[in-house]
Amino acid sequence: MKAIDIIIGAGWIVFWAYWLSMAATAKAGQSRWTWFAGVRVLIIVVILLLIRLRVFQGAGPPTGNPWLLGIGLAIFVLGLALAVWARVYIGRNWGMPMSRKADPELVTSGPYGKIRHPIYSGIILGMVGTAIAVSPYWLVVVVVLGAYFLFSAVTEERNMAKLFPTAYPPYKRATKMLIPYIL
Repeated sequence: MKAIDIIIGAGWIVFWAYWLSMAATAKAGQSRWTWFAGVRVLIIVVILLLIRLRVFQGAGPPTGNPWLLGIGLAIFVLGLALAVWARVYIGRNWGMPMSRKADPELVTSGPYGKIRHPIYSGIILGMVGTAIAVSPYWLVVVVVLGAYFLFSAVTEERNMAKLFPTAYPPYKRATKMLIPYIL
């Protein structure tokens, strides 16, 4: 196992430990998509099983190419930093994808000033960094999570347009969904 594998693995563990601990501070809410919780758990179990079976090992970038390792690590760190920064700004309004919060607020400051779903963007970016530094097979995870986050973002945006009919449309026009200035 390469040092970069350990660094990125430990980074993901610290990130998810922080994420779970911060979930206790979120407002109460209720998901309209309770059936989808099972799908989320299934996706996580499949990914963990693939990791356990070492499917993603042995196909990483060529050893001795410190540029790819460094670029992957930098993208990984930037992605998780974006997700944490967005989590700090959204505060108690944070919730599982597609959940509804009691007494919701429209957050438009910090990273939300440029991207409507910076947490999704950050996690996807972290996974892309993992794929570059550890193994291109992680791109399978990027595609699966990317599709899930895109579906979640579209669903959440419909809900936000209903909750904030005067404030959300101009905010939506002024920002991008996942990638600043592009998408």
